[in-house]
Amino acid sequence: MVARTVAGTHIEADLRKQGFLRVAGIDEVGRGPLAGPVVACGVVLPEDCVLPGVADSKLLSDAQRRRLFPEILKCALAWGVGRVDTPEIDRVNILQATFAAMRLALANIECDAVIVDGGHTIPGLTLYQEARPGADGQSLSVAAASIVAKVTRDDMMQDFDRTYPGYGFALHKGYATPAHFEALDRLGPCPIHRLSFLGRWRERQRQSALTL
Repeated sequence: MVARTVAGTHIEADLRKQGFLRVAGIDEVGRGPLAGPVVACGVVLPEDCVLPGVADSKLLSDAQRRRLFPEILKCALAWGVGRVDTPEIDRVNILQATFAAMRLALANIECDAVIVDGGHTIPGLTLYQEARPGADGQSLSVAAASIVAKVTRDDMMQDFDRTYPGYGFALHKGYATPAHFEALDRLGPCPIHRLSFLGRWRERQRQSALTL
């Protein structure tokens, strides 16, 4: 798989022209799965940072992400990861859980501005924020954050695969695949399943029962 590097860092450059010296990019992984945490990462890169191959994590293979992961951390001035687990996702909803993960990721990062991937700024932050849909394809720091978040969450799901064997978490990472639905049919939900997300599976069970 070939993926081009993010074209430029014009969002960071524009913010630096406005006087913001340490600009963090932030992104999340895991809003859509039926199981597992939502994970966010914030990354501050130096102005002269060059990271060939860094792009939106969704455009990269697992091997490419894992090759780039240590290069990003080596280049970064600062980085942090935030995680919110299933009980809190079910309690507050996935959007609020995502904001919480982002706040945790930024908690120990020294920065004066944040580029957020998506259309919403993060509630509860006093930092200046730029919310940009598709920022992971426009900002090098956001793309770097998306890679770190993705690799981190994938590793967590591999650990969960050993804790809860039979669901295939190492393969589908908790997303709603046919294999995941089949595992739910056989085993039922486990402690990392988001009960508020299982409507599709329950409807599938109901339809199956109607055809018997």
